[in-house]
Amino acid sequence: MKREIIDPKSLELTDKVVAIKRVSKTVKGGRTMRFQALVVVGDMNGHVGAGIGKAAEVPEAIRKGKEAAAKNLVSIPLDKNNSVPHDYTGVFGSATVLLKRAPEGTGVIAGGPARSVLELAGIKNIRTKALGSNNKVNCVLATLEGLKSMKTPQQYAALRGKTVGEILG
Repeated sequence: MKREIIDPKSLELTDKVVAIKRVSKTVKGGRTMRFQALVVVGDMNGHVGAGIGKAAEVPEAIRKGKEAAAKNLVSIPLDKNNSVPHDYTGVFGSATVLLKRAPEGTGVIAGGPARSVLELAGIKNIRTKALGSNNKVNCVLATLEGLKSMKTPQQYAALRGKTVGEILG
């Protein structure tokens, strides 16, 4: 399936810093300290992306993370009650995130890293469970991978050469 290219300048993006951590590198003269920021951006209408920025200063790391996230925007399908079209499991590294449809009024039931991605994507009703690793970076990327892999009933029908009614029954 061909991915559509999304222009970040055409969207009003909101950003959220999921994690900031101090990382160090040992060099001849001692250790050099830097900061790594994991940032998620989205327009709350089906577009979301995540990025990592590293710099000597925290604000600079966040700025770089925002830029990286805007470059990695993906479009995700939403159904009529602002949930996902079907249940799916997103996997990235050893982190697995289970994404389950939910009826209207459920809200976002998710852990911290996955919640950031889902809220900025515009999903209002969903249940999730992080399985395996609880590393924040891998959980965010596993959630994105799961959302990216989802297809609407219309896309499945087109792939099989059938109508939506024949697939849904």
